[in-house]
Order: sequence, then structure tokens, then C-alpha cells
Amino acid sequence: MVEANAGKALTVTIDGQSFSRIPIRTRVVMPGDDLDAFIKEYASGVVEPGDIFFVTEKIVAITQGRSYLLDEIEPRKLALFLSKYVTRTPYGIGLGMPETMEMALRECGTLRILFAAGVSAVTKLFGRKGDFYRIAGDKARAIDGPTSGTIPPYNKAVVLGPDRPREVATHLKALLTTSADVAVVDINDLGGNILGSTLDKAGEKRLVAILKDNPLGQGHQSTPLGIVRPA
Repeated sequence: MVEANAGKALTVTIDGQSFSRIPIRTRVVMPGDDLDAFIKEYASGVVEPGDIFFVTEKIVAITQGRSYLLDEIEPRKLALFLSKYVTRTPYGIGLGMPETMEMALRECGTLRILFAAGVSAVTKLFGRKGDFYRIAGDKARAIDGPTSGTIPPYNKAVVLGPDRPREVATHLKALLTTSADVAVVDINDLGGNILGSTLDKAGEKRLVAILKDNPLGQGHQSTPLGIVRPA
């Protein structure tokens, strides 16, 4: 089912060229779902040559078994301590809860997270922001915790970033057999990041600009797939 999300424009103009952003509404993907079957179910017959088909990192990670219920995670004391100093936003809890910080420690390594936290603490004194995630890296940035708008059962779960997202994008391009490019994206109302794609660097940069206002909306819209099409 293809339709616009409320409050999100279907068309955007970047560098003088217009693009349609078409969200694809789906059922909720669950652990144990097969990603290939899910993509075929909702994208076959919709994606056309010349499109960019984008998939949220969350559904890729869930089908890879990288989703954990909160009661399965036992945060260590260090996670409890560090999570207190993370700034929370209305768009996502990030690492601002012990369970998500614990998973960051496991994913990225304790030393890297401690180094990122130390540098961030110093640079914040000089008004600089964002150093924590720049140092901790994409794995830390991609960790999703529960929010009020998260669809059950993920309102009580932590979802890690996807494994091998560039390989996933290449595989999905072959699966679709339409010559459309594919990107695995991490986008929210604060901006976006391309985790892996079949585009070149310039194409990835343009895609971030096209998606920066998050046409998929936040969680509850159940639109984890989308298409960018030259208008």
C-alpha cells in the first residue's frame, strides 16, 4: 500500500530537480520474518527502473535477529552510569537508557565507548556537540530504544543496527531485478544516514538531502520501506 504520511510532502526539490518520496505501508515485521519474502511481498510491482528503493535499518536488523526485549538485557553498572549523561530527544531515546547503553558497550567495545564519552564531555564544555557518536561510530548511532510512538512489540525492545548493510543493499537490488538502486537507511526527524547502498558517494549524499525531513515518519506510521523517484 503506497500513500503519503500525514504532514510529509510527497515531492521535494534538490538542486533544481524534483523527486517523489513514496512511503510503502506494510505489516509489522517480526523476528523470524524472512527479509527477501517481506521485500517481495510489498515492493514487487511497485519499484520501477530508475527508482531508489530504500529500506529502514530497523527491519533489516529485526530479520537478522538483532532485536532484544528489555527484560533480556541486564545493564552493567557502567551502562547505568554513562546513560545518565546522554541527552534524550523527542525523536528517540538513543543511548539515554541503561539497556541501550549496555548494547552499545557490547557492540562497540567498552574502551571505544569510554573514549567517546570522555572526548564528548570535554568538547561539550566548548559548545561542540556530536563528538560522542562521531567517535563511537555508526553501530552506536544505529541503536534504537523504545519510544512512545514505537509499534509493539518494539516499544519494549532494543534494536541494534543491521549487520553488513552494504551487502544487504546489493542483494536486494539483485532480488528486485528492476535495475533500481537500493539503500539501507537510518532516518529520523533529526536527519539521516546511509548505512549501505548500491549508490556512489555523490548519490548517497543526494539521498540524505532528499530524505532529511524523514518522509517515512516516526515508528507508528508502519512505513519501513520507500521509493525515491525522479518527478
